[in-house]
Amino acid sequence: METARTELKDQLATELLEATGSLAPVAPLRDRLEGMDLADAYYVQTVQLDHHLASGRVLAGRKVGLTSLAMQQQLGVDSPDFGFFFEDMVHGDGADIPASAFISPKVEPEFGFVLKSRLQGPGVTLEQAAAAIGAVYPAIEIIDSRVADWDIRLVDTVADNASCGAIAVGSTALDVDPSALLDVSCSLVIDGETLGTGTGADVMDNPVAPLAWLANVLGEQGVALEAGQLILPGSFTKAEPVTAGSTATADFGALGALTINFI
Repeated sequence: METARTELKDQLATELLEATGSLAPVAPLRDRLEGMDLADAYYVQTVQLDHHLASGRVLAGRKVGLTSLAMQQQLGVDSPDFGFFFEDMVHGDGADIPASAFISPKVEPEFGFVLKSRLQGPGVTLEQAAAAIGAVYPAIEIIDSRVADWDIRLVDTVADNASCGAIAVGSTALDVDPSALLDVSCSLVIDGETLGTGTGADVMDNPVAPLAWLANVLGEQGVALEAGQLILPGSFTKAEPVTAGSTATADFGALGALTINFI
């Protein structure tokens, strides 16, 4: 029975891998694996990670999602999740990004933490996590769902690499100390219209908390966050859709901004 269940999880991972290339979404996973739980979902995610690494893609970092009340309410969940991204998924400030590379993209404004030292749990504290941050950059995550019509619950998005599509990160670090992020404000501006604003405190009450949480969760699996990796701790606002012709900005006011264009 367990063998059949593992085979089905492997099949779901294969479907998601194929959907990433074909942009043809799949049916909700929760409806096809009876009693699907988070352990099942992360198994499906890890199969995909291992496949990509075996093919030669280079891990650039990790993202934590569902860390703000706005995003939890948008998806109807009460806990964060995490996923991964590769170097070929990272774009720079001013990038022109084909909207056709995604199924149904949305954008989220975030901090981007570049680690200066290795961080491995369990037992990582907020102070240790903050001390591991070498620089803080403006960032935007482009989320996308390989599950049809964004019809997802927590297990669906976790299995689907936490709905990660791509990452954009600024070229200039924000002039802010990692210990002073709670009061930093960021707005999501699309086509010149401000659609949402939040502060660091909206990201799990402290944007360093998702970093510590991630280090501890991965640490239980024997996985460390490495120096040089980029970690996105979660969105300031709810996600907003974009299409070809859209321009999206993560506006940190006097601290700086990051803008990307969808073509």
